[in-house]
Amino acid sequence: MPVARAVDHGFAKLMPDVDRARAWLLTVDGAPQSYVDLDDPAHLEFEYARRLGHVLDIVAEEGRPLDVLHLGGGALTLPRYVAVTRPGSRQDVVEADRGLLELVLEHLPWPEGSGIAVHAADARAWLETAPADAADVLVADVFGGSRVPAHLTSVAYAGEVERVLRGDGVYLANLADAVPFAFLRSQLATFATRFEELALIAEPGVLRGRRFGNAVLVASHRPVDLPALARLTASDAFPARVEHGAGLRDFVAGASPVRDEDAVPSPEPPAGAFGIG
Repeated sequence: MPVARAVDHGFAKLMPDVDRARAWLLTVDGAPQSYVDLDDPAHLEFEYARRLGHVLDIVAEEGRPLDVLHLGGGALTLPRYVAVTRPGSRQDVVEADRGLLELVLEHLPWPEGSGIAVHAADARAWLETAPADAADVLVADVFGGSRVPAHLTSVAYAGEVERVLRGDGVYLANLADAVPFAFLRSQLATFATRFEELALIAEPGVLRGRRFGNAVLVASHRPVDLPALARLTASDAFPARVEHGAGLRDFVAGASPVRDEDAVPSPEPPAGAFGIG
């Protein structure tokens, strides 16, 4: 049966999937937040989640445990994925909505001994107190409603990301935008101030400006395996493209890094962009 409850930052619903016995969709104020299959945590239903998963698959040799910091928790889709694909990983999950975490723990608990530690806190505030050189991967999937909060978009924030990551660590962010891509271009320019290697994963239709949609930002000091990543994203049910190098520099040209005092949230998605029936 569906579960509905007011949480700290909206109204949450957990709805069972009629096609998968123990799978659930989490929405907050009608916007899809997470999809979890308790019987198959490696199943990633949402396109953007699969793209984040593809990067997690190629950042290190198959099965090697990683130390992962997740900013934004939802129903813990990606932490569950890492726990089963890279057993022995240590993961911290930071979610600002304590009520949402309590709902998820009650109805979609994660296994004991999974290596997942959950923290109810603001993502940037928690990041600023985290130890340096502590994470192999940092995943940012934080939305206030349907927008990335402004304080997670600036050069100062990117500096905290760099500090917490190890030297060969990788940053991943789920972002959303549409033509003229002012927000997306500013984020690439911002992270270029801290990281030498940048890539962007998105559906061709989004990059061509045909619709509002998600894009995954990848930032690191060392090159990731872009050919392997391109093969994975191209073979998806909804193929995506990996942009990098000169093409990405052309895309970003003219955009300025974001300062804390100038930071704004990501754009409001058009009606129905991420809605469900």
